[in-house]
Amino acid sequence: MKPIQLTPPDIDMPTPEFVLLKSWKHNAQSWIEAIRTGAIESRLKVTDQAILLAVIGRQPENVLDLGCGEGWLLRALAERGITAIGVDGDPTLVKAARAAGSSPVHLASYEALVEAKVNVGCDYDLICANFALLHQDIIPLLAAMNALLVPGGTLVIQTLHPWTAAAGDYQDGWREETFAGFEGLWQPMPWYFRTLSSWLNALDMGGFRLVGLQEPQHPQSPVPQSLLLVAEQRG
Repeated sequence: MKPIQLTPPDIDMPTPEFVLLKSWKHNAQSWIEAIRTGAIESRLKVTDQAILLAVIGRQPENVLDLGCGEGWLLRALAERGITAIGVDGDPTLVKAARAAGSSPVHLASYEALVEAKVNVGCDYDLICANFALLHQDIIPLLAAMNALLVPGGTLVIQTLHPWTAAAGDYQDGWREETFAGFEGLWQPMPWYFRTLSSWLNALDMGGFRLVGLQEPQHPQSPVPQSLLLVAEQRG
């Protein structure tokens, strides 16, 4: 994943966040097929199980899946007797999740969640974000999620491991996912890379304290497949 150079936005230059949302509209159907056919090896062998175990390990009764996509994690939690509600910003993904029985699933942008324009429920024991925090300014969103948790509630985030994804450029900034090696027609997607310290600072400013950090790794791979952060509301 290579860094991308972006000039300050103006009337003729769409923001990276706008391009990010547009790319999801283009890629949604291909993403659904990739997830449901097990085409992403790292997810199949490592990261799906990692996020599932991290959530189950906290023994929540009700969970909000932030950026739930086509809903695989919602269904996996429901199979284990955990009430799971999803929210995503792409209509195609939300429709697919609902059709597969992942219900209820809300359609809402991150901006709508920050401004509480969509009621996605409250008093959650746990909120998870599985490879879903791709924007630059996530602190207002983290703070909004904090307000939806019960006292002492948990936030679980899985993301690309900064060391693995840095590709020699270990500093915050926009990068580009080209989906090289994926079958199908994909539109390149911008996403915001942050260092480990930036992740921890964002959690702190969102009102959380880190209580666990994992680096899920396949036993036959020398590098971690993801970074998994477990945080609780800061008292």
